Amino acid sequence: MPSFDFKQVDVFSSVPLKGNPLAVVIAADGVSDDRMAAFANWTNLSETIFLLRPAAPQADYRVRIFTPRGELPFAGHPTLGACAVWLASGGQPRGDTIIQECAAGLITLRRDGSGVAFAAPPLVRSGAVETELLPRIAAGLGLGLGDILDAQWVDNGPGWLAVLLASRRQVLALRPDPAALGDLKVGVIAPWDPTVDGTEAQFEVRAFVPGLGIPEDPVTGSLNAGVAQWLIGSGRALDAYVASQGTALGRAGRVHVRKSGPDIWIGGEVVTCIEGKVTL
Repeated sequence: MPSFDFKQVDVFSSVPLKGNPLAVVIAADGVSDDRMAAFANWTNLSETIFLLRPAAPQADYRVRIFTPRGELPFAGHPTLGACAVWLASGGQPRGDTIIQECAAGLITLRRDGSGVAFAAPPLVRSGAVETELLPRIAAGLGLGLGDILDAQWVDNGPGWLAVLLASRRQVLALRPDPAALGDLKVGVIAPWDPTVDGTEAQFEVRAFVPGLGIPEDPVTGSLNAGVAQWLIGSGRALDAYVASQGTALGRAGRVHVRKSGPDIWIGGEVVTCIEGKVTL
């Protein structure tokens, strides 16, 4: 059986074991769809990706993204991890930016200090969450309806909706019911209070995706990309802020958000934890 270069990296953290892990199989063009899915199921990480030669002429590389239960058209922390690994493996972008091809289309990335950042893709679904869905969301999160200040669809491919709460304390206290949430992909966000929480970040985020076999995702680029468009667009956030995620899981993820012209960039650092060969 063929062997492939392999890395497991931690995304949205400069400190190993404090971000969101990602399995990366490099130059994986010879791996079948079934083997990709089986390997992702075996790693049991929130996502496993396969770096491939691009099909689109303007792309620098292509990526396929798998959860333990299926393939995703786009996801944020795999996008940053893929870019960092591609660059570290000798990838040379054709221009000033890096173009990733995935099932959702072409994603633009750039180096961002010691990390990388991607331009938030357009939302495929936006607007207020339907009123009749709110009781199910509240029950699934263990909240009263009055605790939800606002709820919006922020779907850029995976299916996200986001719920706004009043305080970081409320977000960290959540103990959701996976059965009640079912196949919903729910992000929860609240502002930090500088006098209580400090100034290292401005928002706290949690992401619940029990339908994908992931009760809680540690740090989530796609969710933060959708939430950033909502928060900045509604005036709830400044054009640049930091989101904290993973606190409830013992992680210390930091997502750097910056609006530049028409684009909102979602960035973070990536550190390698494991590298070697994998036989598939």
